[in-house]
Amino acid sequence: MGNFASGSGNWIIVIWAAAAGLFFLGITVMVGRVMDPARRRLEQLASATATPSAPSAMGELLKPFARLLLPAGGTERGAMTEKLRYAGYTSDSAVQYLYAIKGVLGLGLPLIWYGCSRFFPTLSTGRIFFFALAAAFVGMLLPNKWLDRRVAARQKSLRNGFPDALDMLTVCVESGLGLAAAIQRVADELEISHPELAMELAQVNAQMRAGVERETALRGLAERTGLDDIRGLVGLLVQTLRFGTGVADALRVYANEFRDKRMQRAEEAAAKMGTKLIFPLVLCLFPCFFVVAIGPAVIRLVEAFSGH
Repeated sequence: MGNFASGSGNWIIVIWAAAAGLFFLGITVMVGRVMDPARRRLEQLASATATPSAPSAMGELLKPFARLLLPAGGTERGAMTEKLRYAGYTSDSAVQYLYAIKGVLGLGLPLIWYGCSRFFPTLSTGRIFFFALAAAFVGMLLPNKWLDRRVAARQKSLRNGFPDALDMLTVCVESGLGLAAAIQRVADELEISHPELAMELAQVNAQMRAGVERETALRGLAERTGLDDIRGLVGLLVQTLRFGTGVADALRVYANEFRDKRMQRAEEAAAKMGTKLIFPLVLCLFPCFFVVAIGPAVIRLVEAFSGH
C-alpha cells in the first residue's frame, strides 16, 4: 500500500513537472512570436503600404476569448495600444497577445504554486490560497512591468540616436538630397549603430514611396516614438513643407536648438549629481571612513581599559 502511495506521488510530480514545462514552453513560443525582429519588420513594411494584413493564427485563436482577455473600456485599450506602439509593436493583434500572456500567467502561476504546495506540508489552506492569489496578481502585473521597461529602453535608444540622425539629416539635405532620399540615407547609415531609429526612418520612407502624404508619414513617426524631440522635428518639417520654406535652413536652426537643449540637460544632470551622491556617501563611504579612521583608536581604548 505504501509502495502504491509513493508511486502515485511520483506520478503526480511527473505530471506537474510536465505541465509546468509545457506552460513555460507556450510562454516562450508566444513571446518569441511577438519579439521576432523579422516578423516585426515585415509587419511594419506591410503597414507602410496601407494594405490590410491577413489575421494571424494566434489572433484567430484568441478571437473567441477576446471579451474575457481584452478590457471592456475603450480608454484603457487605447492607452495600452499606445504604450505597445511606443514599445515598437504596431500590429493590430499586439493587444491580444499582451492580454493573452497576462491571462496565461494569471492562471498558470497559481496552478504551478498549487502543484508545488504539496512540498510544504506545514502551510495551512489559508496561506496556500493567499500565495495563489499573490501568484495570480504577480502574473497579471509582470507583463505591464515588462512593457514599461521595454518602452523606456526603446525611447532611450531612440533618444540616444536622434542627435546623430539630426546632424546626418542636415548634412544630407544641405548636400542637395531630397527629404525622402535624405531620410533613407540616414536610415541606411544608422542601421548598425541605432537599429530602432533606422527602422522607424525606413518605415517613413517606405510610406512615402507607397503614396502616403509626407505630413502623414512624418506625423506617424512622432506617434510611434512618443518623444518630444522627434515630435518637435516632425512639427518643424511639416510646417516647412506646408509653407514651402527651405528644409536645410529649418534643420540647421533646429539642430542648433537641440544642441542647446542637450547642453541644458547635461548641466541639469551635473547639478543633480551632488544630491544623488548623498545617499551612497552616507550609507557606503562614511561608515568605511569612520571604521578606518576611528577603529584603531577604539581598539586601543578597549585594550587600555581592559588592561586595568
